[in-house]
Amino acid sequence: MTRPVTSRAVIVSHGQPGDPGPQQQAIEDLAARVSACDPGCAVAGATLAMPGALAAVAGDDSLIYPMFMAEGWFTRSELPRRLAQAGAGGARVLRPFGTDPALPGLIVAQAHAAAAAQGWAPGDTTLLLSAHGSQRSQASFTITTALADQIAPHFARVVTGFVEQEPFLADAAQGLDHAVSLPFFALRAEHVLDDLPQALDQAGFTGPRLDPIGLAPEVPALIAASIRAAL
Repeated sequence: MTRPVTSRAVIVSHGQPGDPGPQQQAIEDLAARVSACDPGCAVAGATLAMPGALAAVAGDDSLIYPMFMAEGWFTRSELPRRLAQAGAGGARVLRPFGTDPALPGLIVAQAHAAAAAQGWAPGDTTLLLSAHGSQRSQASFTITTALADQIAPHFARVVTGFVEQEPFLADAAQGLDHAVSLPFFALRAEHVLDDLPQALDQAGFTGPRLDPIGLAPEVPALIAASIRAAL
């Protein structure tokens, strides 16, 4: 059967069930920035937490771009189930943001810039890479650990810490000198706003605290490139 011509790409994020409005607005704003990078089709944004948002913009002829950091049960099983519920069971799901091959280089560049602003050389700098983690799935741990290993040669060392599994961020961040904290998260949501700063404060972390990598100015162009490649 011939796949229908793609009418639009939809960037999908989890959102925040208790207060869905701000995250829905954030993903719509991201979609507008991706549209400005000429991805080759219209782009919309939807969170799973906002009632009706996915059904309003997704169809069988859509490309779905998961604004998630890990590729696992959620992207392979739960997201397709949600799409089917929204009447878009034929939509094509792309690989999630966290697997973009350009991310390691972007993370290194962001951390090196923050270190240089402190007068630190890359070889004297520790990168503290924080991620979600999970007690139920190893997907977040696996991708974050692999990323840390990949970029380790660019720093004195790379330390990983997680919100929901060991090594917990509050423990991993203790005693670090000449360290930059970079969250391996897609958006500025609940964990980034609350859990991460609390853990860093608890650890006495004094280094620069960067925004989540998903908020880097280069990200809309990366997403647009992924969409163009999939069309």
